[in-house]
Amino acid sequence: MRIGVIGGGRMGAGIAQVFLAAGDHVTVQEPEAEAARERIAQGLGVAEARGGGRRDEALARLTLGPVPADASLVIEAVPEDPKLKAEVLGEAEARLPGGAVLATNTSSLSIAELSAGLERPERLIGMHFFNPVPVQKLVEIVVTRATAPEVLDVARRQVERVGKTAVVVNDSPGFATSRLGVLLGLEAIRMVEDGVASAEDIDTAMTLGYGHPMGPLKLGDLVGLDVRLAIAEYLHAKLGPRFEPPRLLRDKVAAGELGRKTGKGFYEW
Repeated sequence: MRIGVIGGGRMGAGIAQVFLAAGDHVTVQEPEAEAARERIAQGLGVAEARGGGRRDEALARLTLGPVPADASLVIEAVPEDPKLKAEVLGEAEARLPGGAVLATNTSSLSIAELSAGLERPERLIGMHFFNPVPVQKLVEIVVTRATAPEVLDVARRQVERVGKTAVVVNDSPGFATSRLGVLLGLEAIRMVEDGVASAEDIDTAMTLGYGHPMGPLKLGDLVGLDVRLAIAEYLHAKLGPRFEPPRLLRDKVAAGELGRKTGKGFYEW
């Protein structure tokens, strides 16, 4: 298959990697093309060292440039800015034939709102991959009232083909995973803010007591506290005060303590 990925950051590179590993030809549309290639090459190299496919063979199927008109599936993975996402989705739709599936990797934004400016809103679906994409097994598929049944079928098949498991949810603020995950993360931040326990002890309580693979505060650092704040603000506006961002989260973002990508968040990285 020919797959297009719009955005070559951490998420876009990870999505490109799993489709390359599945044997597809993948085009990544990203202004910082060489940085995207390096991320993908590094990820494929790690996978090869762990017994995965050959990195160089997969890289030979990678193209950097505009999404091809003959792509069967194009996945948008740009930052969580609704205006930016709507713009790139519209541009991608204009390049694609009527039968192509267009997907957005948003973790919380309304799929229906993102599709409002499209000529074929029935061809858009949410495919929410999780970070790090090559490791995480879940993909949250999000459908609207307009989503065509065959589009959902394509999304499910592609998720299975790259070795992941799909859950299907209806379009609503935060879907299922972000709505629950962000709520837990915000309460953990409030507990640090209130002096209930340290970040390390709260995370240990959730990993050992509840079997979570990673505590909510370390996960926030991994995702990016700026990303967590943006999602919380969106959910606060849509769903009310239980998603109001804690002052500590706002202060850390204002100070540039965004988590792993800046070297400091609730942990030192």
